[in-house]
Amino acid sequence: MPTAYPDERRALDLLARTPYGRVSVSMRALPFVTVARHIVADDAPARVLLRLHGGFGYAQACDGSVVAYGADNLADREEGDEAVWTVQFVGTARVITPRPEELARFGRAPHTADGEPFQAEYLCIEPQFISLHHLEGVPARRSVHAA
Repeated sequence: MPTAYPDERRALDLLARTPYGRVSVSMRALPFVTVARHIVADDAPARVLLRLHGGFGYAQACDGSVVAYGADNLADREEGDEAVWTVQFVGTARVITPRPEELARFGRAPHTADGEPFQAEYLCIEPQFISLHHLEGVPARRSVHAA
């Protein structure tokens, strides 16, 4: 991605503030979406690195494919925060081995994925076609439990 436009830079800054998002790709002609841990790399051009569970085979399915990635603050809003944002982008994903400092930024990996030991695999995406959307005045949803 060449020099980021202000909205693109803002989108990447917001993305860096939340740890998880969703990656989607077509696998055997069917779309799928899965959760991924992400970090925004500190270099140029902009890169987003993802950590996925290798046992699902999703990283290999994404390798070399155009994927979509999205994240938001829907679950991370504090009391009284009525601003919602969502970031989405597309780009070609590549399986990578992160540098030690990038691995450190990911933090501890989950212990399990669907009851199996978590096996980390990593993807790199150079974001293209970034979009950022804001909604203001969105009240926080509170769970209602039957008594």
